[in-house]
Amino acid sequence: MTDEAPTLRKQVYTVLRYSDPSLAGRHWRAVHLLVLGIGLMAVILLSMDELSPPYPTILRQVIWVVTVIFLLEYLVRLWAAPETPRFAHHSSLRARLNWALSVEGLIGVLAIVPAIMLAGGYVITGADTASVFCILWIMKFGVHAPAFSTLARVISNERAPIASILILFVIVLMLAATAAHMLERVSQPQQFGSLPNAMWWAVVTLTTTGYGDVVPVTAGGRIIGSLLMIAGITVLALMTGVLATGFAQEERRREYLRVWDQVARVPIFAALGIVTLSEIVGKLRTRYYPARVTIVRRGDPGDSMFFISSGEVEVRLPTGSSVRLTDGAFFGEMALLERQPRSASVATTKPTTLLVLYASDFYEIASHIPALAEAVEIEARRRREENLGRQAAETKR
Repeated sequence: MTDEAPTLRKQVYTVLRYSDPSLAGRHWRAVHLLVLGIGLMAVILLSMDELSPPYPTILRQVIWVVTVIFLLEYLVRLWAAPETPRFAHHSSLRARLNWALSVEGLIGVLAIVPAIMLAGGYVITGADTASVFCILWIMKFGVHAPAFSTLARVISNERAPIASILILFVIVLMLAATAAHMLERVSQPQQFGSLPNAMWWAVVTLTTTGYGDVVPVTAGGRIIGSLLMIAGITVLALMTGVLATGFAQEERRREYLRVWDQVARVPIFAALGIVTLSEIVGKLRTRYYPARVTIVRRGDPGDSMFFISSGEVEVRLPTGSSVRLTDGAFFGEMALLERQPRSASVATTKPTTLLVLYASDFYEIASHIPALAEAVEIEARRRREENLGRQAAETKR
């Protein structure tokens, strides 16, 4: 029993991971989002006081069912928390405590607050209560968005230029608010009679929102407003440029690490050494294919070759026979080397991850890494001879 429990817990943890690519993981995320959507819709509809019976009662029951589901999910995640890689060296109790105090754990706790209220005999009544539930549950959408972690890293990496832009924003804001207060307070004492009121106008103008509820009427005030609008566009452009550059760099880093992980699984690359791998990684592109999808067709241009990182493909030969290739194998090299159309169609038999190497990149790599080109050519010759043997056998029949 003790040997099976960790295995079951590991399987449960894997399925519950928001990044799990397996079919079970995708199904769980779809169900989780569906339940969350139903719960939020019920909360939104319950905020409408004009609903007539029995709809409010039905909506309350739906909310409680969703709440119980979230409670069960939280308990299962808490049980599986020791399988989290970063808690691998902690005891089960310590791992569960660390997970409960993490962002994901705290969001889970907030999501089950309605269940705690239910246990305490609380009854859902009124739009205010429904709004509270909506606020608590909407945060669960955040755990389905991996871009949030990317955004956090981008902000951390670019914190110096972001801080400089924010300081510039505050300086321009205070200068404009002070100038508008001095120039407009006589003409519009209610709108610009104090610095806080002038700052409201400055914020609206600097962010280029422009509600139009407060407008300077003096010549000096309008000049300040014009300069502030131009400054607002400049500040926002600077912030956009910094964040866009940070996102691009982070995505390149993530793609590099993702491709490196896939390349390391292919034997023909793993034998080349780390220095050589670093040169190859930049040339390869990762492609994910579901089962029963045609990757290349017979007669297509031979402008690339493919390495199987994980999964399985079926090569359908012109003779009518087929060959299956699995992890570590590659295909498409014959058409690439001979610069001719493809002689066979290739389709996936199950979900497959491929590394694509285009012809221009292959020849560039081959000039620096002859060992790779030689290995590919040897395999191409072997397959060519194998195909000729199959054709001869088919002819004799």
